Amino acid sequence: MLHLGTESGSRTTATTPAATRTTAPARGHGVGPCDLVTVPARQGLEAVDILRRGADQEAVGPVLHDGACDILGFLVPPGTAEAWDVPGSACTRTDGRGLRVPAEPQADGGGWLLPPGDDAPVTDPAALRAALDQAARVLEAADNCR
Repeated sequence: MLHLGTESGSRTTATTPAATRTTAPARGHGVGPCDLVTVPARQGLEAVDILRRGADQEAVGPVLHDGACDILGFLVPPGTAEAWDVPGSACTRTDGRGLRVPAEPQADGGGWLLPPGDDAPVTDPAALRAALDQAARVLEAADNCR
């Protein structure tokens, strides 16, 4: 399981308590201080696509998925949790302690959707907020076409 340093709280509107339990069975990925935004996988995958198609294709940083692929976690700069208020998502503070990635793969199969690079940049919170908003609208429109 991906462990967030000593959690001291988060601002959330997530509907599932599992939203802050994300796994990362990657080895050798050093991740510096960051917070973690978690979202339902369907919305998160759409947001990843939006970010990658944008003008700044490097706007998306490392992204985790849980073993069931129900939840995605975006690494964002530390301090993001203090002002995060995007409905349907949660942002967990790590108090600058960063994330500890286990050396051995986890049995549940979670891991990196987009692994950290050598410099391990994080996703810009404003870009993520806009992408999640757009993703929600796209998914709502798709669901209404059924």
